[in-house]
Order: sequence, then C-alpha cells, then structure tokens
Amino acid sequence: METTNLFEEQLDLQQIPLASRMRPETLDEIVGQQHIIGKNKLLYRAIKADRLGSIILYGPPGTGKTTIARVIANSTHAYFHKLNATNAGIKDIEKIIKDAQYHYGAYQKKTILFIDEIHRFNKNQQDYLLPYVEDGVVTLIGATTENPYFEINNALLSRCRIFELKPLNKKDLIEIMNRTLSNKEKGLGNANMIMDDEAKKFLADMANGDARSVLNALELAYLTTPTQEDGFLHITLEIVEECIQKKAIRYDANGDNHYDAISAFIESMKHTDPDATLYYLARMLVAGEDIKYIARRICVCASEDVGLANSQAIVVATNAMLAAERIGMPEAAKILAHAALYVCCSPKSDTVYGILYAMNDVKKSGYIPIPSFLQDASYKSAKKLGRGIGLDNIHAFPNHYSGKKCMPKELEDIHYFHLSGNGNEKRIQKFLDYLHEHIK
Repeated sequence: METTNLFEEQLDLQQIPLASRMRPETLDEIVGQQHIIGKNKLLYRAIKADRLGSIILYGPPGTGKTTIARVIANSTHAYFHKLNATNAGIKDIEKIIKDAQYHYGAYQKKTILFIDEIHRFNKNQQDYLLPYVEDGVVTLIGATTENPYFEINNALLSRCRIFELKPLNKKDLIEIMNRTLSNKEKGLGNANMIMDDEAKKFLADMANGDARSVLNALELAYLTTPTQEDGFLHITLEIVEECIQKKAIRYDANGDNHYDAISAFIESMKHTDPDATLYYLARMLVAGEDIKYIARRICVCASEDVGLANSQAIVVATNAMLAAERIGMPEAAKILAHAALYVCCSPKSDTVYGILYAMNDVKKSGYIPIPSFLQDASYKSAKKLGRGIGLDNIHAFPNHYSGKKCMPKELEDIHYFHLSGNGNEKRIQKFLDYLHEHIK
C-alpha cells in the first residue's frame, strides 16, 4: 500500500484542515520531542536508517504521534498500512497480515502496521497481533493517549519499545504558529495575516501542549476575521479569545503575577483558609499555570508547614502530583484541589525546619568525628579499631529504647527537633515523654 494516501484523501489542498496540511513530512520539520527524535537519538537513527523495530508512541493529543508515523511512512521502503482501532477489527488485521506475508515471501519487502489509538483494541485483538509482531511479519507502530502499561497486554508491550511524547512547550507552539503564518504552500502565508505577539502567547498558554488545538484556533481566526482597509487580517488577543471561548487572565508565567499567585496560594494553605486556597488555585489553572509546578508547591507545603502534625499530608500531596501529571487537565483541577484542601485543613507544624539548622551547623563546624560506637563495624578488623563497640541491640531494651545519645560530644547540647504540640505531634510528644520517663 502506498504511503501518500494513508493520512488524507487526495483533496484540493485548501479543503484539507490546516492542522493536517501543516503536518511535517520529514524528521527535520518536526517541532519539539527532541528527547526522542533529536539527532543521534535512537528513534531518529532508526527512522533515518529505515531499520525501525516495533514501537509504541505514548503521549497526550496533539503532541506528534501521528506526525511521527507519517514521517516514517514517507521515509521507509517497507509497505505501510494504517488502521484506527476505533473502527478496525480482526478481519482488517487479517487482510494486512496476509498481504505482509505475501510481500515478504515474494519480494522480501517488510510491512509496517500503524495502529492509531491502539489502547481501544480489546485483549483478543491485541493477542491476535502478537505472533506476527514476534515473528517480524509486521513491524508495529502503536499510538495511544493512555498509559500503555495499563492498556496494552504485557506480552505485546515486551516486544515493543515505548517512546513517551511530552506536551509541546510554549516556545514550540509559537514556532508552529510562525511557520504556519509564513508557509505559502500549505499554511496561511498567502493570507496577509498578522498575529499579535500577545495573541500568540495566549493561544500557546491555553493549548496545554496540543499543536492541533493551536492550528484549529488559528484556522478559525483566519476564516472568521475580515480583511482590514490596509489589506491585512489582524489577529488580536480579543479575536483569539473569541475563537477558543476563553478569556485571557493577565498572568505572566515568568513575572510578578506568577510569583504573586503562587505565594497567595501557599499562604492560604498555611493560614487554613480553604476558600482562598481554591480561589488562588483556580486563578493559576485558568491562566494556564503548569500543573506540575502547582503540585510540587503543594508537596513542599505539606512537609514545611504540616509535617509531623499530619504526616498523611505529604502522602496525599505526592499521590496527587503523580495523578495530576498522568491524567492532565481538566480532571487534574479536582485532584490538585483535593490535595490543596487536605494540606490547608491539616494541623500545622514547622518541625521539619530543624533540618535547615542542622545543615547550617554542618557547614559551619566542618568535619566532626562520628562517635566510634556508631561507626561501621561490618568489615574485618573494625573491632580492633574500636568501631561499633558498645552499640547495643536496641530491641533487647524495654520499649525498644536504650536512651543512648548519638550526637557527637561537641554538639550534645544542641537540639534541632522541636514539636509544635499540634495534631499528631501531641501523640509523638506523649510517646517520647513516656520513653524518657521509663529509662531513668
């Protein structure tokens, strides 16, 4: 099967949606994803050498999975077939397998099978593919927006290399816009279209790393904006807002608004103000703040300002960070709100700040010998050097507590650990008091 008809019918070029027209056809035209297709990277070398093994391309919508498949189709000497798992079944795969077996037997020519949204194939469909992928009858390229470790059979996964595509950053998206505006053959270069920098930045912010959504909005702006008296189409921030039905929030991701918003958010959690916590979280999310950045700040607050008063806070915050990163917006908004409210409504403590004072003392005091009884005694002759002598088995003592002091003598009167008495720290203090009383 020829590659030129796989991704779009032979229509008049201007009838094809802009996002499809602007798809790169060579590796060097691809914007972003340099961690997997940068020069000298494994996937880049495999495509260039036309020696591709079976792969799974995993990433959010609009990040280039189909684009990479198209580049492979344009680069390979193998037969290239495309299926979409939403409307394909075993009969479709069966036909391609038969053709692949014939072409390899007759002409020693390989076949590449690209399956878009492969996670939609059920277990039986995936199992049917397995022996042909294993025997090399077909080279599989699967594309999925879902975590392949959850959605694809382990047996099939083990025969494929997984490449994870990341959301495109704002710089990449602006470059795509600029290329589209200047490209006279496939883009809008003949449209006399001028787009304000403010509009470009806003559209890149709102796209969540999705190139397709950027190009769809750009096309809509072009189709709905009249030409001005000067002969140009002027695409302003207001026009872009209307095209994506979202108002711009004045927010500079690298400026004062960014730092003011995150500061207000953290202080609201620290001051146990749940309404303000949700409001400032909403401001950042609507403005397009990076959800991973927000999640990291919730984790920091969970330790710095809650700490031992409720140790579950860091557990909730960390799990929310992982979930938000894997699931993405818009669902991640609720996940982040869950974690932020949990931290906000937890008892507060700054007990963990003791590590900063300890680190400062280490920097000032330099090398202080570790008491010999605490030093490693696992190697031969350690006892002759006096190491590990007097280190008792802690579990032989009542309450598994010996009362032995482990600080160097030079620092034996210094205390870094101070409980606040809030939340779970009351129980910790009670337990420590009990141990100290019973050791005397």
